[in-house]
Amino acid sequence: MSTDYTYDEQGQFFPFFILTISGLVTLPLTYSLLTPSQELENTAPRIHSDFRPRDADLIEGQIKKQKRRERRLKRIITAAAGWLMMGYMIYLIMVTARSIPKIWDPYDILGISRSANEKAINKHYKGLARRFHPDKMKPDPAKNQTIESLNDHFVELTKAYKALTDEEVRNNYVQYGHPDGKQSFSIGIALPKLIVTEGNGKYVLLMYGLLLGVLLPYVVGKWWYGTQSITREKVLVTSAGNMFQEYKESMTEGDVLSALSTGEEYNDVLKGGREDHGLGKLERRILAEGTEGRSAGGLESKDREGYEQLSGVRRKALGLLWAYLGRVDLEDSTLNDEKYEVAPIALALNEAFTAISLAFTSTPAIESTFKTSQNLIQAIPPHASPLLQLPYVTPTIAEAIEGGNKTHLTVQQFMQLPDDRRRRAALGPGLLSESEFRAAVGVARQLPVLKVEKAFFKVMGERLITTSSLVQFVIKARIIPPGTTNIPETNELDLEDVDPAEDDLDAILGRKSNKKPKLTDTSKPTPAAKEEKTIQPPLAYAPYFARDHSPRWHVYLADSKQAKVAVPPFTFTTFDKPLFDEQGNPTFAVQTLKMQFQAPPQAGQYTFVMHLICDSYVGIDTKKEVILDVQEMARAEEIVPEDEISEPEEDSLAGQMNALKSGGIAGAPPKSKVKKPTDEDSSDEESDTEGEEEEENSDTDTDTDTDEE
Repeated sequence: MSTDYTYDEQGQFFPFFILTISGLVTLPLTYSLLTPSQELENTAPRIHSDFRPRDADLIEGQIKKQKRRERRLKRIITAAAGWLMMGYMIYLIMVTARSIPKIWDPYDILGISRSANEKAINKHYKGLARRFHPDKMKPDPAKNQTIESLNDHFVELTKAYKALTDEEVRNNYVQYGHPDGKQSFSIGIALPKLIVTEGNGKYVLLMYGLLLGVLLPYVVGKWWYGTQSITREKVLVTSAGNMFQEYKESMTEGDVLSALSTGEEYNDVLKGGREDHGLGKLERRILAEGTEGRSAGGLESKDREGYEQLSGVRRKALGLLWAYLGRVDLEDSTLNDEKYEVAPIALALNEAFTAISLAFTSTPAIESTFKTSQNLIQAIPPHASPLLQLPYVTPTIAEAIEGGNKTHLTVQQFMQLPDDRRRRAALGPGLLSESEFRAAVGVARQLPVLKVEKAFFKVMGERLITTSSLVQFVIKARIIPPGTTNIPETNELDLEDVDPAEDDLDAILGRKSNKKPKLTDTSKPTPAAKEEKTIQPPLAYAPYFARDHSPRWHVYLADSKQAKVAVPPFTFTTFDKPLFDEQGNPTFAVQTLKMQFQAPPQAGQYTFVMHLICDSYVGIDTKKEVILDVQEMARAEEIVPEDEISEPEEDSLAGQMNALKSGGIAGAPPKSKVKKPTDEDSSDEESDTEGEEEEENSDTDTDTDTDEE
């Protein structure tokens, strides 16, 4: 017996193999391309406004450019090629004729019925032998017959006859399916015979060499070095190292911007000699005289000194960032386009620099990074008026509204002014028109300002906070846009935080529950049992920022005495209750924000400053002093819960049921022994002791009697 390996000469099977391999790659790739992105920026609503900044075309061009990058053109081309290959393989499967191997059957060869007996078989074979014997037949060229084919046909007839009449041959046929015993078999390989055809071997080897020696190492190496060169914040490791060297314990927003200019990502924007293009014009524009002792770009004297010491790509990138923050018109479409392109890069770098700052826990540096994020998204220089976030408001108009005060007005303070006073301050020649004023007020009324109603510490299921326990810091807040009137009072019940049920592990761990809602008698889910749905705030209103950005709120606790962060920031991006109704009016629903940390190991009162910071808007942050009262574990054990249920009386029905549950003996309650009074008061204590001993002995005797019985 031998084995023969054959390739798919007629193309019957290799299309199935190629179709399977192509499908394993194409189908998951297509699913990933068609599945809508779940990123916050793709699912959040928007703030309504018709305002278009001066360079709206350039900003929209940058947004479209980024979307083209996110389309993943290479994946689309790969998926299209995969579908073309799969379609061609399906076509081959449909049009290729199938050759089915024929099973050796003696009855079929002799042309006789399976019910024929041996006498009929002998008679039929003799007739066939007389008819098909090679000595009596001559080859017919019209039927492509030869002497060999006639001999082979007669041999097959003889084998078929012996397989039905000869005992030994018949055993071979029954056991192995052939009268000659075990036969060699063929294994088909689902690949075209082309790859082993003489003369094609070198091309096949070349193909294997390219796939295994070039393409595979390139793909694996690119993936590996790509993952190793990027941090968790999706910036280059080299950029993170450069910013780490720029870190200082006390940093201003200008220092943070200077650190962000060290990113290697700017090389892609300013490659090809573009680091020197228009640099002189850029510097003249941003270093021109501005307001409040700053330059037109918002640089202070310290920032200007640091800027003049830089060179190369870093100097151009930092100049573009100051031009972007100051909304400076560079009078050059290329420079203006570059300044809108570097801002999103700087925001990504700032997230990485925030992580670096958190490792040092310095409060001034962390605050500066968060404020830099606000400045980059709103295109506002450091320490500028928050009113610049509103459409049509320029530094000149903001200064006129503020009346020359050194302290800037926040958007909330501006909207708290009476309407006639707001109009007198904002309307007029060189200021806002009526339509522009309405647009600015309309945007202000949509800003998601989070007002803290209550903030407290708690330990789940406990009344006191003990040492080293897992503490929850709970914030109860409401979204109240600036200028909102008729604000309802908060319900005291909404300001409480109710612990989840002991068996609700998902709620205790803060996970989304997968349990089906419980049904009432009417087979409808109760309101409390409905599936919780997270609510996203509107996308940040940032007409100058060439990206969509969903607001994020950061909450952390700081030690004001040491200027250090005590509890690292917790970031919140969604809420548990609707913020606005269908008409766009605020719901004033109380939102719950929670962060967990471990209590200090020593008892005492700890004073912290809570920082609630939004990364997208200037002037809506909240600072609040909170006190954490930590008690010793022994103190918690001394307090008896008020709702503790005492054991039922033994002579009551509840007592009898309790006795049954606890394995006691049901029956009449035992009679209590009455202690005899004594003459001397001093013997009371001794009598009590004796009475207790008698009771113990009595109980022991009773138990013993029962056992003996």
